[in-house]
Amino acid sequence: MAPSSAQHRHHPSLPTISSTVSWFFLSLLFLYVIYYSTLLFEPAPTFTTKTATTCQDSDHLQSNASKAEGEPSLRFDTELKHIAFGIAASSRLWRTRKEYLKLWWRRGETHGAVWLDRQVRTTENENLPDIHISEDTSKFPYTNLQGYRSAIRISRVVTETLRLGMEDVRWFVMGDDDTVFVLENLVRTLSKYDHNQFYYIGMTSESHFQNMLFSYGMAFGGGGFAISYPLAVELEKMQDRCLRRYSGYYGSDDRMHACMSELNVPLTKEPGFHQYDVHGSLLGLLVAHPVTPLVSLHHLDVVDPIFPGMRRVQSIKHLLESAKYDSASIIQQSICYDKKREWSILVSWGFAVQIIRGILSPRELETPARTFLNWHKKLDYTAYAFNTRPVARNPCQKPFVYYMSSTNYDKARENIIGIYTIHRERYPYCKWKTESPENIDTIVVLKKEDSSRWTKAPRKDCCRVLPSKKRGTLYLWVGNCQTNEVIEL
Repeated sequence: MAPSSAQHRHHPSLPTISSTVSWFFLSLLFLYVIYYSTLLFEPAPTFTTKTATTCQDSDHLQSNASKAEGEPSLRFDTELKHIAFGIAASSRLWRTRKEYLKLWWRRGETHGAVWLDRQVRTTENENLPDIHISEDTSKFPYTNLQGYRSAIRISRVVTETLRLGMEDVRWFVMGDDDTVFVLENLVRTLSKYDHNQFYYIGMTSESHFQNMLFSYGMAFGGGGFAISYPLAVELEKMQDRCLRRYSGYYGSDDRMHACMSELNVPLTKEPGFHQYDVHGSLLGLLVAHPVTPLVSLHHLDVVDPIFPGMRRVQSIKHLLESAKYDSASIIQQSICYDKKREWSILVSWGFAVQIIRGILSPRELETPARTFLNWHKKLDYTAYAFNTRPVARNPCQKPFVYYMSSTNYDKARENIIGIYTIHRERYPYCKWKTESPENIDTIVVLKKEDSSRWTKAPRKDCCRVLPSKKRGTLYLWVGNCQTNEVIEL
């Protein structure tokens, strides 16, 4: 008979099998607690610089070293030679529009073709892409009563460029004949992406109404867009069938978007591509450019010349002169204050500097001022796809604008020197006692080239007012922010 519980109490020195098992598990539990306590309270391991590295670790260290030396270290080594441009053009506008192409095309370096509706006169040795005539598209239906059949022809530019059989192509970039590309920044932007994957890269319109009419998921063609090579191959296989399904669409870019949707490829947005669906002056948009490389400019025949007093083509050429010295920084914004004179200073490097009386917060200054009108002129400022601010809240705060006059390089000091001169215009009477910026005729902006700025986390450059004894001249320094440097009001 099994012993009773009373017998256990009378004979503690004779444990049963069950009590032995209990003590065994208690012992295990005790050891378990001790072990994990040592893990919880163990100090964090320290690392020395002399650690063994795998090949992958070695590559990573070399990559970091190149960044430390200020050299651009991009994820994919895309170069200009890997890009094929497909430019949509019209024979009717070719004589004037080709002048925009000449600004950025580099014979022998850039590759691609211009696609026209019919043959045009050409001059030998002009700095232009090869000219091709688009295939006949009369077999495709077009039922939109407000648009033009040329939309079908233009939507096939990427496919027809692919069929040219150019070698070593990673990206096809589509643009209009009045689209200007900043080539170095286009390469920087595309280098972020794996060209072996399916990518459809571009940007939407500045007009909320335009995006509502078409789509916030569509790349507007005038601003340019990029399609990776394998995606272009898949597009070529199905595009003609796709075009027949969307006969009622208005333009070429919404047809392209429809085909991308059928291929299950969404738009990857890059805000450096600019459609510029606006009228008037681009000043407010350019000086408040987002912290991203300037890739393209469009609708240059519609907006005012970006430099007053110049013709449109001449003004873009003037802007690109600064880009030769530091393309990565072109029109990038910096903000600083002249606290003694109570001025807010807004620098758009390579383009313009603005001085505003009074202290405006950085949050307000980085918002585009409404120097422009909506693409649909009857709509007010609430119809933009971004925030805007009035040009001046007080007549005394109308900005004094200094446009870039020249950009040069000082070899001795290794500085880029930008000269900006005041744009003379009528300013409203101001009762404020603060010094007027009209006493400043010239602004000198000093900076160093920063070709690796887009390999780092996006950040605006800092700006400082430098001492000056030269009457009528203001000196500014623009460059990477130092440790703990902030814009103090």
